[in-house]
Amino acid sequence: MDGYNIPVLNEREVRAAAGLLFLLMFISILIVIMKGDFLMLKYAIVIFLTDFLIRVFINPRYAPTLILGRMIVYNQTPEYVGAQQKKFAWVIGLGLGVIMLVLQIIVNSFSPITGLICLICLIFLFFESAFGICLGCKFYSWFYKEKAQYCPGEVCDVKSRQPIQRTSITQLMIVLGFIAWIVVVVFLFNEPFSEKPYDLFGIESTSHAE
Repeated sequence: MDGYNIPVLNEREVRAAAGLLFLLMFISILIVIMKGDFLMLKYAIVIFLTDFLIRVFINPRYAPTLILGRMIVYNQTPEYVGAQQKKFAWVIGLGLGVIMLVLQIIVNSFSPITGLICLICLIFLFFESAFGICLGCKFYSWFYKEKAQYCPGEVCDVKSRQPIQRTSITQLMIVLGFIAWIVVVVFLFNEPFSEKPYDLFGIESTSHAE
């Protein structure tokens, strides 16, 4: 883009793509947990790995999820971020995807290793899509001496927080009170909440009768 001295990406479409991948991986892992069926997860791994191969070795503009993300946020003003740290994060994702390909698909196995990798991927994708925090980008400065440029939300630039960004003691106490309230609710209502809801309109019993 004109006005930038390094390659940049549109953060909005990157976050949208991360949201799409998170949804795919989350549903796939949920099916494994609920039904013990690994089929969708294997397809999700292939999709994930193919997309990241295109991002890293060909060009991000041709990555399918980034194209879909671009279509979803096409009417939003672009927010440009440095491509180098994003590519570094994608390389990390690519490495995790290759390990999953070998263990989950080629070897056709599952273990605490595959479970941990799935959890890491979900956390990375969730933080990217929900908060705009690229966890993989945090490791960029550990491996490269130069400072990352054009980070999302300008987090690379040292600056004082604006008043709206500051958290007061009262707000912190509200959060702690909210957590305490949840604990109390779980303690008091765990047994009645555990009861299976009854079919209000009798739809399930009617379908069984047929």
